[in-house]
Order: sequence, then C-alpha cells, then structure tokens
Amino acid sequence: MLVRYVDVEPLKHETPMLTVGVLEGTETLTGWLAILDTALGGAIRRALSSGDFRGKSGDELVLYGSGNTGFRRLLLLGLGQSDRLDWESVRRTAGRAIRVAERMRLESLSISLDAFSDIDATSTAQAAAEGAALAGWKFRELKTASSTDPPEVTAVDIVGVDDITGVSRAVETGAKIAVATNFARTLQSRPGNVATPAHLAEEAERMAAQVGLDITVFNERRLRDEGMHAILAVSRGSEEEARLIVLKHNGGADGEAPLVLVGKGLTFDAGGISLKPPKGMEDMKFDMSGGAAVMGAMQAIAELGVPANVVGIVPSSENLPSGSALKPGDVIDTLAGKTVEVINTDAEGRLILADALHYGARLEPAAMVDCATLTGSVVIALGHQAAAVLGNREDLVDELVSAGESSGERCWPLPLWDVYREQLDSETADLLNVGGRPAGAITAAIFLSEFVGEVPWAHLDIAGTAYGDGKLPYQRKGAYGFPTRMLIHWVRSRAG
Repeated sequence: MLVRYVDVEPLKHETPMLTVGVLEGTETLTGWLAILDTALGGAIRRALSSGDFRGKSGDELVLYGSGNTGFRRLLLLGLGQSDRLDWESVRRTAGRAIRVAERMRLESLSISLDAFSDIDATSTAQAAAEGAALAGWKFRELKTASSTDPPEVTAVDIVGVDDITGVSRAVETGAKIAVATNFARTLQSRPGNVATPAHLAEEAERMAAQVGLDITVFNERRLRDEGMHAILAVSRGSEEEARLIVLKHNGGADGEAPLVLVGKGLTFDAGGISLKPPKGMEDMKFDMSGGAAVMGAMQAIAELGVPANVVGIVPSSENLPSGSALKPGDVIDTLAGKTVEVINTDAEGRLILADALHYGARLEPAAMVDCATLTGSVVIALGHQAAAVLGNREDLVDELVSAGESSGERCWPLPLWDVYREQLDSETADLLNVGGRPAGAITAAIFLSEFVGEVPWAHLDIAGTAYGDGKLPYQRKGAYGFPTRMLIHWVRSRAG
C-alpha cells in the first residue's frame, strides 16, 4: 500500500472517497466540515440535525459529491467525545476508513486530519498512516487468485491544508512502521511447514540485505560449538534444524552499548512429549510471534536510521514429540552453565530464550527486552487487552508501559519478587523449568531472569496479544504483529 501526505484544499482533492471525522455533539461546523457542507448544500448539517448521524464512536455516513467537488464520496466517521481522542483513536479511525473502502470495492481513498487538530500534528499523521497501512494488510499468498476477489486498497492519501514541518515525514515514518509490522504478521501467518527455523533465517537474511543490517545465523553445529544446549535440547524431537538469528543495526557511536531485542521463534509447538491437546493446535504456528516482532522491529529501525546500536536475537526451533525428543525429568545444560530439570516439555520457550538471553547479556547491552508467547497464565491475568511486562529495573518497565500506550500495544506490570524463585527449586538441577500453576507467568519470567545477570532487562509475555479474532478496525483475524510497534517506539525513544 502506498501511503503519502498531500497538502491540498478540501474541495480540490481528487479522490474516490474523502474521509472526515466528526466529534460527538458537533453543532457548529468549522474547518473542513464547514467548507464541505457548503459544497454539498447543507447535507452535513441536515444529517446531524436529523439525528441519523451524531458523531458517536462507530457512526458512519457516506454522502456523494457534486460537480464542484474533487471527491466522489464523502465518508463521515463519528469520533465520540473530544476528550477521548488520542493516537490510538486516530489509528482506529484510519482503519475504519479502509474497511468502508473495502466494502465499497475502492482501491484508493483519502483521510483528513482536520478533526484531530487538538493533538500533536506529527503524531497524528504518523498514527493515521500506521492505521491505514495496518488495516490494508491481508494474508493471501497461499490462496489461489480468483476473478471474484474484491480489489485491495492500494493507495491512501493523508490530507491537510498545511504541510507543517515534519508532518509528511511523520506519514512516511508511520508507513514504514506499519510495513515492518505487516512483515511480522506475514511471517506469523505462514504455516509451520513453510515457516521453519531455516525459513525464518532466510527471510532475515533477505530483509537484512534489503535494509542494510548485519546478520549472523548460527546453524546447529555453531550452536553446539557455542554451548547453546538448551536450544538444541528443544530441537531434538524435530527433523528441522534449529537456528539462532542475530541482526545488528550500527546506528550509534562505535563502542556504544547496544539495545538488545530478543524474540522467541518457536515455529511450531506441539508441546513435545508433554503433548498439547489437538483442539487449536494449528494456532501454534503463532508461537514464533516474538521472533517475528523482533525481525519486523529491526527492519523499521534500520529503515528509519535510528541513531542507536541495536541487536535483534531470534532463537528458533520446533518442539515436536519423537523418539529423540526431550523428556520430562531430563536435565539439560545451558549457555550460562546452569542446569535445568525439565518437568514439562511444553515449557520450551523459556529454554530457547535462556540461551539467547545469556548470549545477549554477553554483549553488555544498555538494556535488553525479550518478547515471547510464553504462558497461558498471562491470558488469565490480563486477557487479550495487554501483554504482561516484568523486569529487574522499574524505570525500564515504566519505559515499556509508556511505549505501549503511545504505540497502541499496551503492556502492564506484574511483580518479579524473589519469593517466587522457590517455586523453581529442583532436587536434581539448578532449577526447574516450571514452577507449577500458581503465578505461572511470573515464575516463567523468574526463570528467564536467571540468565540475564545484572543487565537491565524486561520481559514481555505476549501470549494473549500476538494474534486473535481481529476486533480492532486495523486488525484482521490472525496475526497482529504485536509488539513490533512497541519495540520500535521504545528504541526510538531511547535513541532520542
């Protein structure tokens, strides 16, 4: 999708459909609404006075232009109360516009920012571009094309009457962030027989060459030489070889401590010997969502030229049952030198992350953040509205909460108290890989904390937010790309 900023007068812009937001309780028309209403002979005023359109959130009305307008259709979208407008409402409004255009089989449209004049102009423009490009994404690469397929929206103009410094650049930024998120969504959506660990590595190499990232891929021989026995232990039950992908963006000063992003890349999780129930197991292709998000974030970080050194690390394997698979009760080594008694082979994500996090800690980063579809417990705690964030530095956790609010990918803190550590005590090894049902999301994070040392670190459990039914206007059923945008926002904020 092509998303661009256009500086143009309301009546002169040629477009199949112009979208304008209307606040709830609007009585006096101003700005674009007043100009458009005059051109349409008072049609907007009549709609408001009739009560058919009130500007409530979710309201929509299509009017048709005349010979003296450049637009053929005028889409009015209700925004609700003015005190509730924020960047996320801008994203959702742009997404709603795309959905209406799809229903009307339009290939292009325009979105006015006029109704959001009380919000920072550049942030509004970025959010509008994000919402439009996110809403336009659709995973169709494995479907046979048909002449009856509806046309896709391929072009969106974000329009205004003043090219305030930075607005057009903000639209470009939003579009790049959305494209990177859509890259992650595409990787998530590919089934396990396509998106193998080797495939993820190949996609990372292709993307790195395209945007100028340095990349190193560890095969199983390299993993064994490095001592990454936990990743190899999880991979034992599969014929697909494991990989560790390391992406580097050298945007900061030489020798400057990097920011490290780590994402779980479990391309299919059957649970291993601790086999999952069959119902819904097809969704376990999404168990690599954290790795996809890190790859997407690294793409945008490179394309945006973020002035920081950033490293993205994606441990990737499959978790399948076989005669050679990891067994409950086995004790495995890790890169950190700690031994782990495996009580449940379905708690494998924390094992591959253990080696990846310790590898990241050796880089002596300024801060390290991991994201993973790690536990079902987090869905019980927070539902599908927010990820859990846990960390060893309160200020880092606060930064991620703030980045989540700004990006529309929310997270909320859970405690990482030492008292939970005793649930991981083992009679046989240094620690267990599970701590029982109580506080499952917390004890999983406690396990990960054993492998980061003194590095400032935070963990995002995205099991409830990585994919779903697509209830937001810019989502579709399936992959969300969460938390690609949050990670990008956090890195850009850190880089100033």
